[in-house]
Amino acid sequence: MSVNTEQIPDYELDEMLVVSTSAQLRALAHELRGALLELVLERAATVTEMAVAIDRPKSTVSYHVNQLVDAGLLKVVRTRRVRAIEERYYGRVARTIYIGALSSDEDVALAAVVDGVATAYGESRQAKEADTLRCTLVHARIPVEDVRAFWAEVQEVARRFTQIPRAGDQVYGFVAGLYPTDAPTLPEVEAPDHDRPDAG
Repeated sequence: MSVNTEQIPDYELDEMLVVSTSAQLRALAHELRGALLELVLERAATVTEMAVAIDRPKSTVSYHVNQLVDAGLLKVVRTRRVRAIEERYYGRVARTIYIGALSSDEDVALAAVVDGVATAYGESRQAKEADTLRCTLVHARIPVEDVRAFWAEVQEVARRFTQIPRAGDQVYGFVAGLYPTDAPTLPEVEAPDHDRPDAG
C-alpha cells in the first residue's frame, strides 16, 4: 500500500460525530447530500467544484450544502478571494458519522434510509456482473464486548482506506457491516465423560 505523505482530507476534522437529531437524519437521508459528504472526504471543495463533480446545477448543490451546514454536518473550512467574491471551501465536521440513540419512530424510519449496505449493493451490482467484486461474509457467535472491540478495528481500517493517496481513474467503494442474525450455530461441545465431576 502507498504511504500517504499528505493529509486526507486537506483540513482538520473530528474523528467522529454522533448523529441523533431529526434534522441531521433528514439531511443524511437524502442521496445527493450523502454524495456531497463523500466528495469532501477527499478534500475541501467549493459549491462550484461539487456541482461539476456530480453534474448538477450549482443552485441545487448550493441548496443541499446549506442543508448540510444547517444540520451541523458540513462547515466552511477556509475561504479564498477570487476577484470581488469570497469563495468558500466546505468540509465535513467529522470523518465518521455515527447514528446514535434515536428518540422517535420517525427518526428510526429516517435512519433506515441511511443504509450504507443498501447503497453498496446498488453500486456493486455492475462489479459483480463484471467479476470485479471482492466481498466476504462470515458469521460468528461472539460476546457483545468483542463485537464493540472488533468494530473499532473495522472503523480503523475504513479510516486507513480514506487515507490512501488519490490516483488512477477508478473510484472504489469499501463497505463493512456488523449486525445480529439468526444464522445457525453449532451446539456447545460436551465435555468428555472423564472430565465430568461425577465421572469415575
